[in-house]
Amino acid sequence: MIHDNILDLKRRVNSVCSSVSVEPCNITIVAVSKNRSVDEIRQVIEAGINDIGENRVQEALLKYRILKNITSIRWHMVGHLQTNKVKDAVEIFDLIHSVDSLHLAEEINRRAERINKIQRVLIEVKTSPELTKFGIEPGKLHEFIKELVKFKNLEVKGLMTIAPSFAEAEKTRPFFRILRELKEVFNQERELPFKLEILSMGMSNDFEIALQEGANMLRIGRAIFEGE
Repeated sequence: MIHDNILDLKRRVNSVCSSVSVEPCNITIVAVSKNRSVDEIRQVIEAGINDIGENRVQEALLKYRILKNITSIRWHMVGHLQTNKVKDAVEIFDLIHSVDSLHLAEEINRRAERINKIQRVLIEVKTSPELTKFGIEPGKLHEFIKELVKFKNLEVKGLMTIAPSFAEAEKTRPFFRILRELKEVFNQERELPFKLEILSMGMSNDFEIALQEGANMLRIGRAIFEGE
């Protein structure tokens, strides 16, 4: 079932990529395995997806310890990260998607420095006004990035956002567009020493709209593990 779901997902991704002249090989699919079993993750790996996303550090640790011999896995922290979980997070995650405060960034940098690691991160941007959403306000992103440049053990790779949930996926478009435009504006900035590469946006219900708006990293759970 998981294998067939992934084939269908890749077919849909390829279709959108064709319509917007993007190479499918430039799109990373992160299988979000919250509440899924180790056996299900193994099926995902066997079907050709090596990027595994977790929402909770403790759950990720349990799975990481069982699967650590599968060296092809790249672990992603896609949920909100509390500072008291940073030590464990830095030890296992290849990419942390949810840096949403200077305090959190400082702690990630401190913990990464202790183990001589350059931690790859994304900045979570709050593109919608929902009170339940985390993230940096779009108007504060430039100054936030200028602060992150000071941290020698962080490597800022891009931006992440979570669009509001709508019955009609098309309604998510403006929120994804905000993130793409922020990336474009930032990458025209001459005074900063790097470019933003990754746009992590789009989930099972709205990834096709996200792809049309420039996403190159998708966080997919239900469409992989349950199908549509």
